[in-house]
Amino acid sequence: MNSKVLIVDDEPSALATMEAILAGEGYQIEYAQNGAAALEKADQLLPDLILLDVMMPGMNGFEACRRLRSTPKLAEVPIIILTALDDRSSRLQGIEAGADDFLIKPVDRQELRLRVRTILRLDRYRTLSIQRENLRKMAEHVVNAQEQERKRLSRELHDDLGQALIAHMLRLQNLRAEISPQNETIHRELENLIADTNQTINKMRQLAQGIRPTILDTLGLKTALQTYCREYSIRTSLPVIVEMDEKIPELSDIYSITLYRFLQETLTNVIKHAKANQVWVELTLDEREIVLTVQDNGKGFSMEDPSTKNGIGLTGLRERLTLVGGNLSITSAPAKGAIISAHLPLDGIQAKEQP
Repeated sequence: MNSKVLIVDDEPSALATMEAILAGEGYQIEYAQNGAAALEKADQLLPDLILLDVMMPGMNGFEACRRLRSTPKLAEVPIIILTALDDRSSRLQGIEAGADDFLIKPVDRQELRLRVRTILRLDRYRTLSIQRENLRKMAEHVVNAQEQERKRLSRELHDDLGQALIAHMLRLQNLRAEISPQNETIHRELENLIADTNQTINKMRQLAQGIRPTILDTLGLKTALQTYCREYSIRTSLPVIVEMDEKIPELSDIYSITLYRFLQETLTNVIKHAKANQVWVELTLDEREIVLTVQDNGKGFSMEDPSTKNGIGLTGLRERLTLVGGNLSITSAPAKGAIISAHLPLDGIQAKEQP
């Protein structure tokens, strides 16, 4: 889409000159011959750049610039002031009015073209950056909402259903105590029911922990990661060596859960695909970022193989990290194991909100 440039000048010859200078650049050029017309035209057009003359009858360029800056939807439009007033006070007045740049009349043709081109390029970059940040915030809001729902479900499973199952098991135990030991058949059946109930309670607790780890909320990220690695090692008989930087700050929920889910997914991939006999987990902090790394000594994979490097699991990890401004790095080779790291920028790490 062509950039829209609004030229504001009360002299027809000046308008014609500006049009000739910018001809061939591919811009959509519109005109206004005074300050009031410029405000009206800009409101309708929403230009990408305004070239604004100072010396105009009625509302001069400085006043027009101030009014443009006070209009919310036009406040960020770049403005180049064109003036024959080559003095310090005029420049200061233009800065105070909100101008982005100045050109002295008569303008140098090449300089005008370069200034316009540069400002439009910078403004497009700024717009894209704002849009990207807005999308990131929206995605972060979605992730937060999902985690809040996970927390609710986990709590209901653990508290409501868990308590109901425990009460059920206690009734079974009381019933077993009331029945004569000579009735072996009923006793055996009650034992089986109690064992099944115990197994269901354990599965329910594992499910609640998987949905939302309670330890993450109560004891923090480092303890949650260490506990998960210890339980994973017991469950899979795969040794996991864990190292944590002592200087890791307390993180907001969105960053903590992102790193926790990263650990879950990568360790699951190790047991499914790596055929490793040793895993290392390291959480480090430097001046720029916090990094969670999972390394294994398994069979590895070729970084040139897109079916492996861009598998569903790794794609999901990459997308989850991107949502919070982070990135994923992967190093692997056949028979050389794999190193997968989650990187979160330090300037994006937010402290955990206080209650």
